[in-house]
Amino acid sequence: MSKKIVIVGGVAGGATTAARLRRLDEQAEIVMFERGEYISFANCGLPYYIGGAIGERDALLVQTVEGMSEKFNLDIRIQSEVIAINRERKTVTVKHLPTGETYEESYDYLVLSPGASPIKPNIPGIEEASNVFTLRNIPDTDRIKAHVDEKKPKKAVVIGGGFIGVEMVENLWERGIDVTLVEMAKQIMAPVDYEMAAILHQHIKDKGVRLILEDGVAAFEQQGKIVRLQSGTTLEADMVVLAIGVKPENELAKQAGLAIGERGGIQVNECLQTSDPSIYAIGDAIEVIDYINGQPTHIPLAWPANRQGRIVADHINGRNVRYNGTLGTAIAKVFDMTVAATGNNEKTLQRLGINYEVLHIHPNSHASYYPGAFPIALKLLFERKTGRIFGAQAVGYDGVDKRIDVMATAIKGGMTVFDLPDLELAYAPPYSSAKDPVNMAGYVATNIIENMVETIQWHEVNELIKNGVCFVDVREEVERDMGFIPGSINIPLGQLRKRLHELPKDKTIYVYCQVGLRGYLAARILAQHGFHVKNLDGGYKTYAVVYSEQSESEERKSEEKQMERVDMLNIQATTTLDACGLQCPGPIMKVYQTMEQLKDGDVLEVKATDPGFARDIQSWCKKTGNTLLKTTFENKMFVAYIRKGTEITNGTETKKDGATIVVFSGDLDKAIASFIIASGAAAMGKKVTMFFTFWGLNILRKKDAPPVQKDMLEKMFGMMMPKGVHDLPLSKMNMAGMGPKMIQYVMEKKHVDDVETLMKNAMAAGVKLVACSMSMDIMGIKKEELIDGIEVGGVATYLGDAEEAGLNLFI
Repeated sequence: MSKKIVIVGGVAGGATTAARLRRLDEQAEIVMFERGEYISFANCGLPYYIGGAIGERDALLVQTVEGMSEKFNLDIRIQSEVIAINRERKTVTVKHLPTGETYEESYDYLVLSPGASPIKPNIPGIEEASNVFTLRNIPDTDRIKAHVDEKKPKKAVVIGGGFIGVEMVENLWERGIDVTLVEMAKQIMAPVDYEMAAILHQHIKDKGVRLILEDGVAAFEQQGKIVRLQSGTTLEADMVVLAIGVKPENELAKQAGLAIGERGGIQVNECLQTSDPSIYAIGDAIEVIDYINGQPTHIPLAWPANRQGRIVADHINGRNVRYNGTLGTAIAKVFDMTVAATGNNEKTLQRLGINYEVLHIHPNSHASYYPGAFPIALKLLFERKTGRIFGAQAVGYDGVDKRIDVMATAIKGGMTVFDLPDLELAYAPPYSSAKDPVNMAGYVATNIIENMVETIQWHEVNELIKNGVCFVDVREEVERDMGFIPGSINIPLGQLRKRLHELPKDKTIYVYCQVGLRGYLAARILAQHGFHVKNLDGGYKTYAVVYSEQSESEERKSEEKQMERVDMLNIQATTTLDACGLQCPGPIMKVYQTMEQLKDGDVLEVKATDPGFARDIQSWCKKTGNTLLKTTFENKMFVAYIRKGTEITNGTETKKDGATIVVFSGDLDKAIASFIIASGAAAMGKKVTMFFTFWGLNILRKKDAPPVQKDMLEKMFGMMMPKGVHDLPLSKMNMAGMGPKMIQYVMEKKHVDDVETLMKNAMAAGVKLVACSMSMDIMGIKKEELIDGIEVGGVATYLGDAEEAGLNLFI
């Protein structure tokens, strides 16, 4: 006897189920109900039709009613909404929407594939707003495209930074519309973690899109022409796209008494049966099991819906099949970049209390010497004990998709990080490197598990800086022109073995380079010379993308406007430099070497494929006194035009608001003067650094310092030198110690704070006190002998702050 299967909903899940059912059983009666007009369309392509990348509307229609009915012998009824499930009679109640007629249809098996609907919250003014759109289907697409084509909006606001929201931002931008993206969370693209999303934040803003994070919509005003945010910000809008997420279409299942999960999805077993064994559910409407952590979740993606549709058809036909959960592999185009992820991210692992390790690498997409190679920011999450892979994320201009696909395959294949180096992946210079980025991730993970290196993460750095740890930058000196971790000292990797004596062996040394590789090499050198060392995972590049993104200033906007002013000029390059394929610091090093050969006024055209180059060159030009005329991205290359020397400006200069004071003297009167000047400068809003060297170190000594181990010479120095501010002499009229007592008496009488109070006030005002590590070593002074709150650093620390200072004093 033939079976009768009723399918509610088409598109990916329902249409796949129907086609597979027919291939397995020619005699089955298959009825599909669809409340809309279209049973199978490419919903992932809808934004690109609006933007013009897909030119023909018909290209979105995967199957027509007529074509699918004839090909698969199906009874397809469009504009027919199933409004009730009558489980006891095994029928559904159907409403024919054009006529309003209702009737019942029987079934042996029922498959629910209603999908998910866009979330449209009850925001004040939303009902009166005629320009607010959501995007789910073909009619939604037609409405948005008609509005763009006919009304020609100049300003659009997109609410929500998920897949649909980001794709709509790009496609509206492609239509020449000024777009603002508003996201309530602190990042867009929730499947990836914050530091990965920060790369996309920069890219989106570089395209001229206004990005507003951690803010939501409070109200729509003037029929949607004004969008008022919760922060009070108001945005003008000729159109608004709501893309804040979707919710499972569960009303039909709920009314039928089927079990519903906490996230609103219809609950199913591993065979995709609901709480009623004769009713199956698939696609965006169901709750699935997370493949990594085994917890219920909701992951509305196309692949799971297609796979589930096939499994349901197989199970109805007696096949022993199971759905093993959803991994959540996803990818999106974000202007020129690609972002992809598979498995769990850090947010999920932390929420579930799962212990994990993390690594970041920045390998090229293919051999650097072959044109068009771009770095990939690749993140891997794994279990230290077993090497199990929890998830992976990648952002880049090229090669992102296949690396995440390989990682997803490795996870589904039960592979660990120890297996990744053994993957023999296709290699030729245009496609990959002999050691593919996936192989490299495996090598790095293995090094971490085997204790070849200890790492710290980008989010730990600033707290470590506050604690005054020793950070060593092993990049070349010229790379620091592009930025560096505050308080770090610079010892290039090639000089490290010769300068080991400059580093303390009784403290942990934190090393970093641009992307992590040289930091790892430095860590291995130091570890084998008896140092305890940790490497910054992902290098300065991973750290900087977060903090440069957080601290984007008006100064940068001003620089961009200045570049816009010369965009229309016919720039004639004196020399052209091809730095494509080179990873940082390669392009900057090449620029530096080439600029040395040019005369003032000459213009250098630079072509590079390193995504960080566009920002690096801005910092480098600012630091070195050269003029960045223009930057563009064309033909998959970053192009910059640099004039040697500074251009003639309108008389404005970069304001330097810092102050540095080198305190060489250990005299009481000079110490008093130093702290009065420092406090005054801090009160005027200046960032003040006091660098204590040689005799000035005595100012910082504790009177009752704890005993520390010293050699004979160090002990002699310690006995002869003053112990703190109470023992300091005067530079004049010391009179065997009477002079300082007289000064202190007069200060107290005149209500002037003593030196100890001046020091505390200065530190409270944000003045940074740095003790010279080299001088401490020579004079036998240990950090334990210094007052609390003192940083220890080398001359590079002082010079880094001095370069940004408008006031430099030597006392």
